[in-house]
Amino acid sequence: MRSLGIAASLWMAGLRSGMEYRADFVLETLFGLIREATGFALIWVILARFENLAGWTLGEVAFLYGLRVTTHGLVGLATGNIWRLEYSVREGEFDRYLVRPAPPLLQLLTERVPLSAFGELLGGPALFLAANSLVDVAWTPWAMLYLLLALVGGALLELGIRVLIVSFAFRALRVNGLMAIMDDIFSDFGTYPLSIFGPTLQFLLTFGIPVAFMAYFPAVVLLGRTSELRIPSVFAYGAPLAGVFWIALALHVFHRELRHYKSAGH
Repeated sequence: MRSLGIAASLWMAGLRSGMEYRADFVLETLFGLIREATGFALIWVILARFENLAGWTLGEVAFLYGLRVTTHGLVGLATGNIWRLEYSVREGEFDRYLVRPAPPLLQLLTERVPLSAFGELLGGPALFLAANSLVDVAWTPWAMLYLLLALVGGALLELGIRVLIVSFAFRALRVNGLMAIMDDIFSDFGTYPLSIFGPTLQFLLTFGIPVAFMAYFPAVVLLGRTSELRIPSVFAYGAPLAGVFWIALALHVFHRELRHYKSAGH
């Protein structure tokens, strides 16, 4: 609980710093909103031509897209500074995180809040709510609980993947390229129903790079489309647990790799 309190305080300080210039806040938020709107516009054009994607209607794809963007926005709020770890380690600046009375990883994640994430957190839920009027979802208490757990689990999963990759900066020194590739994979494949891909790619995007667990599986469960899955539906219903697994693995690896850090004084 103490760590959560520290994280909240550090995050609020980073947010206040980012919002010091209101014009930047507005522009960054609009940038995030426009970027996601442009991405969905491409899907809309495709669906206007072909009517559906592997049986998924425009409303269902929008439902999936809204889930993915919302999850990504949540992750963005917590990882704005993670791209700087590589530089901090290489230049010996990571020392400052080690001498402060707070966990180094919490300091890193909360030092800067990317304002464009607010655009995603406006656009994602807005698209999701609009799509909800086009699909038939029975919003029982269980479904609402599952949605909440899926959003948290998806955010933890992407956060875990990012932390896992940057953890190797303590030895490899250059990892941002790999993280950029992973971000592109999540962005390119995470907003489409995986049923449009072949069996091999579906398998890789489930058990190789866990794209399916972030939004596709939750959308399949909520939309009642589990019959299209090539694997047991228990994986879809248990999708939120994937986030717990990946963040736990990432934290373990981060603290193990941290022992290999060589400070500027050594």
